[in-house]
Amino acid sequence: MSARSALSRRGFLGTSLLFVAGSAVACSSNPQGTAAAKGAKVTLTQWYHQYGEEGTQAAVKRYAEEYTKANPDVAVNVVWGADTSQYETKLNAALLGADAPDIFELGDFRAEMARKGQLEPLDDIYGSAKDGFNQADLDYLTVDGKLYGMKTIDDVMVLYYRKSLLKKAGVTPPTTFAELVDTAKELTTGGVKGLFIGNDGIGDSPYLLAWSQGKDLIDGDKVVYADAAKSIGGLRDLHSDKSVLLGFTTDWYDAGAFTQSAAAMQWCGLWALPTIEKALGDDFGVAPWPAYDKNGRPVARLGGWTQAVNAKSKHKDEAKKYLQWLWIKQTDIQIDWAVKYGFHVPPQTEVAARTPELSKGAAKDAVAIGTKNGVSFPAEWTQAMQAGFIAAAADIAKGAAPEKTLEKAQAKAQSDLDKQMG
Repeated sequence: MSARSALSRRGFLGTSLLFVAGSAVACSSNPQGTAAAKGAKVTLTQWYHQYGEEGTQAAVKRYAEEYTKANPDVAVNVVWGADTSQYETKLNAALLGADAPDIFELGDFRAEMARKGQLEPLDDIYGSAKDGFNQADLDYLTVDGKLYGMKTIDDVMVLYYRKSLLKKAGVTPPTTFAELVDTAKELTTGGVKGLFIGNDGIGDSPYLLAWSQGKDLIDGDKVVYADAAKSIGGLRDLHSDKSVLLGFTTDWYDAGAFTQSAAAMQWCGLWALPTIEKALGDDFGVAPWPAYDKNGRPVARLGGWTQAVNAKSKHKDEAKKYLQWLWIKQTDIQIDWAVKYGFHVPPQTEVAARTPELSKGAAKDAVAIGTKNGVSFPAEWTQAMQAGFIAAAADIAKGAAPEKTLEKAQAKAQSDLDKQMG
């Protein structure tokens, strides 16, 4: 799978690529939609963004046809939409008009949409199956005590490491941040850097550092990431000995730096595992981002796409039943969607355990890491908050005072959150 395919399917879209609503774009019929089945009493419209992985469009149309075959009164018109750079802008515009889809994908779930009445609660269709979903996903999709979305794939991000290079250096996978700094330094030799976390040397690390200290980004109606000044301040240590790879030809979501031996450790996603395995055989392992210290916790970030039901749909009940059939009841479809066109994890833990491609080696380890250590962004997190947070972390990496720098950025983020909550 190419880097472009991975980028199109990941859903979270990287720390610099979160979506926000854009200007209104006229909504028109899509010639790639599926024709309604003859004789159906209800036709649901389901929007997908344009995945980069071959076979995905045919797959979702096949799923819809299978549902109509089992439920002849309901047809599903699958609309294969714009690419990720345009999809959410068009979706936001459509939701304001009469031509809105009944079911649609969200790359970045936002609590604001639920609070504005755009999303239908889905607690009733989860039912007892709720306990079988990854808890990090449930937390991510819960707004004011109700569930407003359903994950279709989980993308687990982990720390890849070269077994042979660690063995040669006499080190083991790091379990604390101090060990990560020391290990990266020990692994830096010749043309190989110890660690790659992104071309900017920042990547996901500010989030991971906060979470690994046991802190969060938002707590209720308060932005709280300045509480993680201690751990985020560690970016200065990580950069000071020049063991972090900067400015590679591809960014952290592509495995090139790792497979080409430019870095001995790399933060990347499970989607890259088949490529890594093809290049390196079994000379690699995966681990969570290490706990900041003995009082912290190891973490892994979860991304992936979510489907939701339009609260203003004229066919909410039918839409919810289809969503339940597709993403809760049809385990074979969920496995097909997760691993036959890319490499992802079904959000239900029992389904993930039944997926042959995820049942051994590093893939199995990554699934376990996602289940045990997975963390998702708060649903209130926005691009504006993110921009300020990452800019503050970059300044800290260059030597700025962590507390003051984060507090300044946090004040602006709090203002944004107040407007959102108000």
